Amino acid sequence: MSKVEKKPIERKRPISELDIKFEKIIQFSGWIFLLALGGFIGGWAILDEMLNLITFDLDAITFSFIIFTGTNSAISFGLATKIKNNRDNKRSLFLDWLLGEFLFCMIAIFAVAAYQW
Repeated sequence: MSKVEKKPIERKRPISELDIKFEKIIQFSGWIFLLALGGFIGGWAILDEMLNLITFDLDAITFSFIIFTGTNSAISFGLATKIKNNRDNKRSLFLDWLLGEFLFCMIAIFAVAAYQW
């Protein structure tokens, strides 16, 4: 047996069902982005590299789709973890996430536009 006793976790307020649903929705969106990225890359690998049925070119739209889905998946999982660890600041974390997503998408759009120009 271990000589170290675990300290009970003290919560300031009970966890509501709405908080749990909110975290699960954010995690679900992360999984959807990850599955979309995996499906696209998997289709690319099977159809283009292995079977040589379709030739995919890495153009600006394809590159931006890969970057967008990969980073949004990672950001969604990170936000869900941050909210799970700090439920008191979930509103400010969510608003920061929305602002960050907006800025990221705007920079990505301008980068793709500059690349095509």
